[in-house]
Amino acid sequence: MKTYAVKASEIERQWWLVDASGQTLGRLATRIATLLEGKHKVIYSPHLDTGDHVVVLNAAKIKVTGNKLTQKQYYRHSNYPGGLKQESLATLLERKPELIIERAVKGMLPQNRLGRAMFKKLKVYAGADHPHQAQQPTAAEL
Repeated sequence: MKTYAVKASEIERQWWLVDASGQTLGRLATRIATLLEGKHKVIYSPHLDTGDHVVVLNAAKIKVTGNKLTQKQYYRHSNYPGGLKQESLATLLERKPELIIERAVKGMLPQNRLGRAMFKKLKVYAGADHPHQAQQPTAAEL
């Protein structure tokens, strides 16, 4: 019996549609990361990007547990002295809700060139509208 090795030309990508309304942030992010990496497929190979495209809707309606709305902080730095900015989850949810899901998923993907390629297949929208109807995305059961 021989081991089957998938080639990059044999990978078929599918489009998934995920509704984030009422879902817990961490649990949702792990399921999205699994779809992006391609771990749900039998042809999964860790050295190839076998994952699918994922469209996330209603990012503004995400749910978190505990006191994370006030206690969780997001940091960024401008690379200038004194340029550290911090923002709580509640204020970031009001200002840019897509960024919360993007940062949660990005941290669960590989931290290399392959992970960056996987992350490019993630599309997050705050509302229920998206410009990807032509790809005919399938609703994902998460």
